[in-house]
Amino acid sequence: MDPAAVGSRPELERYRSYLRLLAEARLDRRLRAKLDPSDVVQQTLLHAHRAWNKFRGTSDGELAAWLRQILARNLLHCVRDFRRAKRDVSCERSMDAACDDSSARLKSWLAAEESSPSQKVQRMEEVLRAADAVEGLPEGQREAVVLYYWQGCSLAEIAEHLGRSVSAVAGLLHRGLTQLRQRLSEKKEL
Repeated sequence: MDPAAVGSRPELERYRSYLRLLAEARLDRRLRAKLDPSDVVQQTLLHAHRAWNKFRGTSDGELAAWLRQILARNLLHCVRDFRRAKRDVSCERSMDAACDDSSARLKSWLAAEESSPSQKVQRMEEVLRAADAVEGLPEGQREAVVLYYWQGCSLAEIAEHLGRSVSAVAGLLHRGLTQLRQRLSEKKEL
């Protein structure tokens, strides 16, 4: 991959939905009234654009990992700023690990093991398509899908978080997955 080609704003823009899913999964829900995950993603893409000359990767996977690191740092800084607490290095490591964990869940949700570079590129494309599809879901369905599949929450935990019954959450998940399958099959056909 040519870094000059990826460094242009349209190439970084491909990762917006993917980063938003990761930000939503890791941003403390109590901070949502004060901070939108989209703002953190925008800051991440701006930072990546400005620091492009520091990117040393050669693949989409390396670019995604670099962006996840920037996102994790930005999330950590936002949490620190809102809590007015001193920066805790162990917290920084856990936030970085949490973003990696969310990304791994997203990738494993899509397919099995990768074996070749071309399969890795294809897999990253699928991750980006899935992130775009999840981003387009209605809010309740999107939250339920993200909490269940990327954060590993139980139906009961999601129901408590959303203030709904377990059967309502199951319905949100069912409708969300139905829409995701439809959107992903439509995007494959294009």
